[in-house]
Amino acid sequence: MAWIYLLVAGGFEVFGVSMIHSLNKARNWRSIGMISLGFGGSFLFLTLAMQTLPMSTAYALWTGIGASGGAVLGMLRYGEARDLRRILYIVMILGAAVGLKLVA
Repeated sequence: MAWIYLLVAGGFEVFGVSMIHSLNKARNWRSIGMISLGFGGSFLFLTLAMQTLPMSTAYALWTGIGASGGAVLGMLRYGEARDLRRILYIVMILGAAVGLKLVA
């Protein structure tokens, strides 16, 4: 169950990053509330995952999911460059996350 919590935490993290983009476009209370929901949910589920998983593994995977998810979201939704090198490095981040899961 901890791994599911960690994936949900990563999803909330990506959502929070997306809402930062929204806040930069329209500074209003709705955007601030959505950012709070995203990062609050992210920290909540990260905390739940860390009850079972080692802190080093959980944090590394959480940041990897957030970083790669944010980069993919930027490419798919906000028109950021889809350079082969960027995609390679995202795959490397995800590969490292899988490696950590295999040894945890």
